[in-house]
This record gives sequence, structure tokens and C-alpha cells, in this order.
Amino acid sequence: MFDKYMICEDGYGNVQQDGRTVGFAFQARLPYYRGIGLSMVEDIGVIIDGEPVARQDIRFSVRGRTWTLDEMETEYTDRWNFAEKALVTVLRDGGLTPGPHKIQLSERVRVSYLPFVPTTRDTKELVIPA
Repeated sequence: MFDKYMICEDGYGNVQQDGRTVGFAFQARLPYYRGIGLSMVEDIGVIIDGEPVARQDIRFSVRGRTWTLDEMETEYTDRWNFAEKALVTVLRDGGLTPGPHKIQLSERVRVSYLPFVPTTRDTKELVIPA
């Protein structure tokens, strides 16, 4: 139901570190009506212009802290709250070229009362400025 709101259409762009472009980041929301513990995020998948991003190249940040997806599996003290914008960073040397890019996001979250683990998806075209 909230999947069309997962990718935020603001707060995205290439990531600079020590004077070089090391990746691309965008803001994302949880597609669930309640917050969840970070260990309940089973997976976050990103596809850029039809090319899947390797799991080890994705970072998740919320409230000033950053985790790899593997680190999130054992993060029992922090949460991703409803409507809270998290930053999803894709490590990619050079980032994205200026212009439009099709970004696909999938989130698989474990919900205690569901007998299955749902995966929700959103796709947006984001334009990197020149």
C-alpha cells in the first residue's frame, strides 16, 4: 500500500568523499504502517538503469548512523520508524552520470504476525544535475 512512497523524490545525488565521487545516494521510506527494528529488514535491493547493485555495495543510514546490510541483521537496538526517511547509498566509483536514471528499490521486511516475508518495490526516475 505504501510502496509508491518508498523512493523519495528529493534528497538524492552523487556522494563525494575526500574530493572524489564514491557513489550515489537517495532517501527511502519504509513501506509499512509501523516502525520496525533494523534486524527485521531482511534485504534492500537496488537496480539502477536495469543493472542490479551487489548487496555488499549498499549502505543504510538513519539518524546519523550507517550500516551494511549484513550489519543490520544483528542491529537490535535501533529502528526504522514509519515515515522516517533513511539514506540508501550505493557505492559506485564515479557515481551516476548527469541526466535521468531509473532507480528500482525493493525492501523485504519481516513482520511478526505474517506467515511470509513480503517484498515491496518502487521505481522512480531521478535526474542527476549536470
